[in-house]
Amino acid sequence: FSLKNILSFTYALTATFIWGTAFIAQDQGMEHIGPLTFNGARYFFGFLALIGLAIVLEKNAAQEFRKNSRKIISEIFSIGCFLFLASILQQYSLLYTGVANSAFFTIFYILFVPFIAFLFFSRTVHWSVWPAILTCLVGAYFLSNFSDATVRLGDSMVLLGALFWGFHIVFISRVIRIFDFPLCVSAIQCLIVAIFSMVFGFIFETVSLEGIGLEINEILYAGLLSSGLAFLLQIYAQRHISPSSIAVIFSLEGVFATIAAWVILEQILGFYQIIGCFLILVGVIIAQLTPLIFRSRT
Repeated sequence: FSLKNILSFTYALTATFIWGTAFIAQDQGMEHIGPLTFNGARYFFGFLALIGLAIVLEKNAAQEFRKNSRKIISEIFSIGCFLFLASILQQYSLLYTGVANSAFFTIFYILFVPFIAFLFFSRTVHWSVWPAILTCLVGAYFLSNFSDATVRLGDSMVLLGALFWGFHIVFISRVIRIFDFPLCVSAIQCLIVAIFSMVFGFIFETVSLEGIGLEINEILYAGLLSSGLAFLLQIYAQRHISPSSIAVIFSLEGVFATIAAWVILEQILGFYQIIGCFLILVGVIIAQLTPLIFRSRT
């Protein structure tokens, strides 16, 4: 392993830990404000944290942007929209289901990635995806409480959001190939999500500075660390590690979230829910490691 690979692995693992623990802040940060307001404030703080660094450290970005501005705007706007849809569905899901459910259903995006890559870029889907999907579906059955319609609604929202997380990962790889300025890309996508969230927040929720102030600790954690630092680390990591390899690391997000929910919120999983979490994790790892093992043997 080269130094770049080791650093990229470290970036990815750190981002995964931040995302996993940020579920607690997301869950606890909606006592006085709605999901759209929380999302808007969170990503706005993420934008503020990144834009200053981008101006100082990526001075050549403006010059590169002028060379191909139309395509760059189109690509970054796309990942911003995917990020908005994924994050807001995840945020709403926490009103209806637990942290562990939301975290583990989120990692279904790793199964969606190969299909998105196939549909948009004609990349073949490895046979290992099919047993992985079956394993994850069995795990989902154990994890979700199908007798509770409210929980089913929350889990369904997370699954739909996972599809957009998949789009986000695939298209991030495209963006950094044509505009390799991670700070700028991260800052702009955060701004796009913040604008969309606040616009819809003013329409569907009661937005107040007082409410935001009461949730400021959770917003800052989710904004500065999860939206700002972690998404930046994701982009840096994907510069030197393939999406298939890095997805194995990202699958640990559910594990970190579950441990954090147990320690901080005392959300204890039942026996069948633990089996469900384990099966989903196994399914995700099967989908990612099997192609790598067969490729190395070849």
